[in-house]
Amino acid sequence: MSELLLSCKNIYKSYDDIPVLEDVSLELHRGEIVAILGKSGSGKSTLFNLLAGLDTADSGQIERKVRVGYMMQKDLLLDWKTVLDNIALPLILRSVPKEEARATARKYMPVFGLEGLADRWPATLSGGQRQRSALMRTWLYSQELMLLDEPFSGLDALTREALYEWLQEHKEELGLSILLITHSIEEAISLADRLYILKGELPSQVSPSIEVPLAESGTEAEYILERESLRRQIRAALVGA
Repeated sequence: MSELLLSCKNIYKSYDDIPVLEDVSLELHRGEIVAILGKSGSGKSTLFNLLAGLDTADSGQIERKVRVGYMMQKDLLLDWKTVLDNIALPLILRSVPKEEARATARKYMPVFGLEGLADRWPATLSGGQRQRSALMRTWLYSQELMLLDEPFSGLDALTREALYEWLQEHKEELGLSILLITHSIEEAISLADRLYILKGELPSQVSPSIEVPLAESGTEAEYILERESLRRQIRAALVGA
């Protein structure tokens, strides 16, 4: 097993004495994409905030072995800055000289499908280009671990599919390790190596880790059957939630 980058054990969280999460444990290793899947109101964003360090648990333990970059549902690009300066911002905030930060951002823009967009304003970008810009900004902040909170939920189906393919194609090249919060079964099984399901009425608990079958693990027919079986397993867990 590769290096452990993020873990939580026996997390409990409540708001105004209303329990939201109970006995939640999970882990993410280097090079993995791990999805946390759950219905609306199941505590996904609460868990995201705890793992990202934006909030604190009432009890339990969270360990972050590396710097964590996180991206919310909205891209949060600054309209008064160019695409290049939006992307370079995390480096500048880490005291990297402005021109060096810009040069680093320019270097990777083609990899993220943003070539030729450096001097554009965010308002002129497509939805997919905005999300790629936000992803790249998050990656520049931490090239070791990204937490993404339903980052593709506001995109049309074709744009989402294109981003799924891009992430899979560039996962190894960029050394991506991602924890993805989602309510989409297809998104989880398209992107993740493993997934957890937040289940049960509040307070939510998390399922044991579920492996997502790999295309190369058997024949095409076996692969299709395994994925359909996984869909049924997830649906059953969510319906019972």
